[in-house]
Amino acid sequence: MDNIGQLLVEQATRAPERTAVIVPAARDRVGNYLYRRWTFQQLEQETRLLAQGLLNNGVPLQSRLVLFVPFSWEFITLTYALLRAGMTAVLVDPGMGKANIIVCLRQVRPRGFVAVSKAQAIRVLKRKLFPEAMHNVTVGRRWFWGGATYRTLLQAGASLARGEQLDSSRFDDRAAIIFTSGSTGPPKGVVYEHGMFVKQVELIQRQYAIEPGEVDLPGFPLFGLFNAAMGVTTVIPDMDPTRPADVDPQRILTQIRDQQVTQAFGSPAFWNRIGRHCEQHKITLPTIKRALSAGGPVPIHVLERMSGALTHPNAELHTPYGATESLPVTTIGSREVLDATAPLTRAGRGTCVGRLFDDIEVKIIQMTDGPIENLSQARVLPTGEVGEIIVSGPSVTREYFQHPDANRVGKIVDDVSASTNESSHPKHWHRIGDVGYFDDIGRLWFCGRKAHVVHASGGPMFSVCCEAIFNEHSQVYRSALIAIGDKAPFEPAIVIEPEPGCFPATFVDERKFADELLALGSQAPQTACIRRVFFHPSFPVDTRHNVKINREALREWARGTMGSEAVQTSNRIP
Repeated sequence: MDNIGQLLVEQATRAPERTAVIVPAARDRVGNYLYRRWTFQQLEQETRLLAQGLLNNGVPLQSRLVLFVPFSWEFITLTYALLRAGMTAVLVDPGMGKANIIVCLRQVRPRGFVAVSKAQAIRVLKRKLFPEAMHNVTVGRRWFWGGATYRTLLQAGASLARGEQLDSSRFDDRAAIIFTSGSTGPPKGVVYEHGMFVKQVELIQRQYAIEPGEVDLPGFPLFGLFNAAMGVTTVIPDMDPTRPADVDPQRILTQIRDQQVTQAFGSPAFWNRIGRHCEQHKITLPTIKRALSAGGPVPIHVLERMSGALTHPNAELHTPYGATESLPVTTIGSREVLDATAPLTRAGRGTCVGRLFDDIEVKIIQMTDGPIENLSQARVLPTGEVGEIIVSGPSVTREYFQHPDANRVGKIVDDVSASTNESSHPKHWHRIGDVGYFDDIGRLWFCGRKAHVVHASGGPMFSVCCEAIFNEHSQVYRSALIAIGDKAPFEPAIVIEPEPGCFPATFVDERKFADELLALGSQAPQTACIRRVFFHPSFPVDTRHNVKINREALREWARGTMGSEAVQTSNRIP
């Protein structure tokens, strides 16, 4: 199978009347959801008409078209239409902020925008930044800017075809450019080929034994696209997917109950909200066969709460590990974490992210900041030794769009190894930007981002390992390891975000809290050298999953705190 669009056609042929998408459309007088439903046959037909409409309107093949549509029926149909028509879908997270979005889109030089009215209005106001954007489609009300609409695109697709064959893109053809969240640097456009999407679907479906006919509520839009290729019904969640930490648990739980949802995906911040609500109100989720969470390490307390809520036989919360450039890599279930690896995590050994997916390879190499042109230049580390994680496989992306510096630093060619059967490209490795190690039974452990390693006088200190020690305090919600100083060796410090209601109100409270934390840290070799504690009311986090801590911003905040004598005495613990 070369094209994910072919997978959709296959599902529509096998089960045309099966429900493909369910959207909460309104509420009745007593507050119950009223839903709209579409079958796989309707989904396939609408995407086919939209794709043919793009071609009939003269949009050249492989055009880069920006998709700016909220997670909805139209988001799913238009994404598949772009892929089936042989276009390159450009997906930008709206939560990354206007300035970053403009930079990303200027870099892509789009041939057009497929977007809601508000985004089209901004495009018109910024038209000088996008001189090549001549093929535009408005979803919703079109004002003065012209171009096609969703409806006219459907009509154009129903007219006489120009002759191009849909779903004709091959394994190596470019399918999409998906931007990273920018949580550890400027967002970069990741180039996805059609075959990579197909492999992602195959790996995920096989690993988790996902069956056609299941019902999924995905808190992240990309997983809604995978569902259609797997024959799984997608329930669009009533939430803002760019703010999972603010999700309303009652809305999500109502949808799960209404639609008998069997699977749900969300970031750790999403499941933290759901798990706390379930625990507080003694709610269980008997229809959920599997829950999935990604985007950052899932705290042990979240796994514990969700284990109490997931009562379906053999149900657990799975935590696949990967990145925008390489997904999936490994996976582990909450049962194994709580039974076997959680005590080691609490002791500062890192977060176990499990065993490799089929067809995925991972190596641990010695940390280095410079480019590695060939794998032979890297030193592979033995089992148990912490180093940089690199990954290879058929779903791993090969390049960033128009970003040669990032390609030099982030990719490694393996000329010695044979090419894959589907691709003529030499084997390549992606430097995922994380550090970790393999244990003696083949499980991968995550120790934090390479950029967040604090090179102290006693040696490197790894963020996830050190933070786990302080997270054991009952009043700590989360913590962040930061470096103090301008050059190595740095002084390590810990920043604490207390649990709600636990922020110290007075200097005496703060000093007592800090003394308890330092005493806790002194008992572990990883953190015994930490002498500074800062308290922060709410950590800055990434916009995509609301879970990746912006330690660079915290470091600057701490620097400013130390510069103010009045604040220094209340926040700095000597």
